Amino acid sequence: MATATGTKEDPWKLKTPPGTSDYELYKDVKDGNDVLVCTVGKTVLYYDYRCIADLHDMLKKHGDWMELGAADEQKDAKQGTVEAWGRSSENPVGGWYGLKKGLRGRFGMYIPPLLEVLGLAELEHNPKNNRMRAI
Repeated sequence: MATATGTKEDPWKLKTPPGTSDYELYKDVKDGNDVLVCTVGKTVLYYDYRCIADLHDMLKKHGDWMELGAADEQKDAKQGTVEAWGRSSENPVGGWYGLKKGLRGRFGMYIPPLLEVLGLAELEHNPKNNRMRAI
């Protein structure tokens, strides 16, 4: 379970699924909306905060392991992956959970570890092709 509170002063300190990079996430408000602020090195990404509950609900309905399929915004996401769902017109927000144009991808890289530390999902930590499932 997460020991951080997920605020700017006490962010979640996470590692990517393969364990190769450190990053931080915290909840904030931007333009009147709840967002997740994701800081990777000097790069700052924003995701719609509701992605946590929406992804957990989707994984519970899916009922099995799902490949993460992380990809940059400019690359196509492999179908049937968490990344593809995170940008699909079929998800609850009708498109991208990533909010910063040009940096909307990598949903399948940065959001799954948060669900793991929050106790909502189980996540693999292999060098490549990691998967997750709801708890």
